[in-house]
Amino acid sequence: MPAYTFPVNIDDIKDAHNRIRSHVYRTPVLTSSTFDQEYGAGRKFYFKAENMQKTGSFKARGALNAILMLERTKEHIKGVTTHSSGNHGQALAWAANMKGLKCNVITPKDTPEVKIRSITHYGADVTLCEPTPTSREETCKKVAEENNYDSVPSSDHYHIIAGQGTIALEFLEDVPQLNAILVSASKGGMASGVAIAAKALKPDIKIFIVEPDEKELEKCLRAAMRLWPDPPRFVDTIADGIRIQQLGNLTWPIILNLAEKEVLTANNDEIIKGMKFACERMKVLIEGAAGAAVAAAMSSRLQQIDDSLKHVGVVLCGGNVDIDNLPWYK
Repeated sequence: MPAYTFPVNIDDIKDAHNRIRSHVYRTPVLTSSTFDQEYGAGRKFYFKAENMQKTGSFKARGALNAILMLERTKEHIKGVTTHSSGNHGQALAWAANMKGLKCNVITPKDTPEVKIRSITHYGADVTLCEPTPTSREETCKKVAEENNYDSVPSSDHYHIIAGQGTIALEFLEDVPQLNAILVSASKGGMASGVAIAAKALKPDIKIFIVEPDEKELEKCLRAAMRLWPDPPRFVDTIADGIRIQQLGNLTWPIILNLAEKEVLTANNDEIIKGMKFACERMKVLIEGAAGAAVAAAMSSRLQQIDDSLKHVGVVLCGGNVDIDNLPWYK
């Protein structure tokens, strides 16, 4: 494989951290002796609680960095738009509101109502679209053109990636002994940023991607090829934040070069198990994408891949779950 030049580096991520740190939370790192006893097999797990972040997910980091960088590079901004299953939409609405910008968020018709309410709470308009990746892209492009808004993608954007990478800066400052980090991926903005930052600070650390069933990322990584079918589609998972099957065009080569080829997969029952453990034993409410990361930490596959990993980080990426429709009550 030819050498890959990373378009985002550790200095970009440190700059992003300095840019956003006064506006976002430095989220805590949680531990659970019960989790370690039941699932650790000699390992200790550390949970970075991005579910406690502004707007309820890690997305606030990247969205704010992108808005601030847009202000630096463009004299006049009429407004911003994006398409999102909810979390990035909330984050962009929050960041735009902070800077006095208009915002329109395109969301699929089946987006949880709790996420739509939050988007409008921050003053953004919501445009509903069909629940397909193609409809999301097309509707967003139309809104941007009609309103002369700047589009801020949820993942496939270098300023977004740099903002999400600040998670790893904090994580490794708080837990420098980490041997590995488990991070869920939709299009891969968070996973890319975490991988770039963590590998720059600690080259021997391992980054394991967590995915829902049917994403088939491991097959693509092992082949070093994008083997996903077109057009892009959503996979059938309760983790709506990570249901897009394909990684982004910008994030794909970063993850291909920095993440482990072994990918940890979680089905719906396993995701629910992870969510319930976090709620019942750790006293934190997390959404499905974070539940998938907990489920990956619970699985025996991590031990089978590398039993030398003794200190493992897990990113609890969000907590925007509809409490009136918890998945284990369906």
